[in-house]
Amino acid sequence: MVSLEDENKIAFITCIEIVLMRRGNTNYNLVLAKIKAQFDCGMDDCLDHPEHLKTVLKEVYKHDYNAVLDEIILETDRLTDIDKIKSDFFEAMKS
Repeated sequence: MVSLEDENKIAFITCIEIVLMRRGNTNYNLVLAKIKAQFDCGMDDCLDHPEHLKTVLKEVYKHDYNAVLDEIILETDRLTDIDKIKSDFFEAMKS
């Protein structure tokens, strides 16, 4: 049985993936490949290690990093009851 916390994490990661897929499958797949190659983890590990995703997003999207982050913020705003997850994640991503 999946806990509410696990469901919230899955929803949050799904929002991130939706934003990245909207920006193109090539870059989305490149993000996944780089996270795996550089940090030996997957997208689902990025909540525990947002610095990994930050590093890769800055490499892949370069000057568009802030725009991507803004889109992720907008997409995750639709989620409720996950303020702690969001605040911890975005604090790391904006630092």
